[in-house]
Amino acid sequence: MKLATITHDGRTQAALVRPEAGTVWPLEGMMGRHVPSLTSILAQIDEIKFLQPVGPGIPLSAVTFEAPIPRPARNVMCVGKNYHEHAREFTRSGFDSSASSAADAIPTAPIIFTKVPECVIANGVDIRYPEGLSDSLDYEAELGLIIGRGGRAISKAQAYSHVCGYTIINDVTARDLQGRHKQWFLGKSLDTFCPMGPWLVTADEVDPANLAVKCWVNDELRQNANTRDLIFDIPTLIETISAGITLQPGDVIATGTPSGVGIGFTPPRFLKRGDRVTIEIEGLGRLSNSVA
Repeated sequence: MKLATITHDGRTQAALVRPEAGTVWPLEGMMGRHVPSLTSILAQIDEIKFLQPVGPGIPLSAVTFEAPIPRPARNVMCVGKNYHEHAREFTRSGFDSSASSAADAIPTAPIIFTKVPECVIANGVDIRYPEGLSDSLDYEAELGLIIGRGGRAISKAQAYSHVCGYTIINDVTARDLQGRHKQWFLGKSLDTFCPMGPWLVTADEVDPANLAVKCWVNDELRQNANTRDLIFDIPTLIETISAGITLQPGDVIATGTPSGVGIGFTPPRFLKRGDRVTIEIEGLGRLSNSVA
């Protein structure tokens, strides 16, 4: 099942999406109450999956898709250097403060950082070029997961039962800020630096350990990998983060990006105004945003 947060006739609400039918159905028609966003019903996903559309629905062309979690209640949790080849290219780039040489390019434990909730934007919304602040804008295609059932000290064996669905994330990064400040928060949290969408696909329809991940800049394929190449899988990430932090419904975790980012090229190929970044993850749709 595909679920989204949409705006129609000036009203924002959660909806069921069937792209193949070109139609969305607001959840309020199925649940008998207004559902302003997906955040309020994530813990009920297992029940919602059995609901059927009511009425003719609304054409896709008549609605605006917001990010599935338009404003997360907490920072988006992210994972650095979680694909082998990307870890190596990042260390070679000179921007990696977490490794002193190629010998320690591959992390031995997950590297966790965050992005502020306010940087989340929807599919089709422009990424703002940070004029005067950064000229080293980069893209990172990532599988995002959304927590539906909270918990602390979640074991690997139980981890997937806490995930309600998956989406696409572009972990946009100002590489010069990332390098200058020797940490990743500022360079990754600028306004509009977290495109997310186009919708949430429920966990029962996704095999997160075997998904093709592709990213194009304009019409050039830059990233082409599979989530089976993750260094730390999703159960490991959830176990690590929840060991001392209670995860809550609506928490978003971006699982890392594969090789092919701008700094992986010689010389680096950073984004410029007018570029369009399009990310496709198998079964999850496409997320596309231009730089303006």
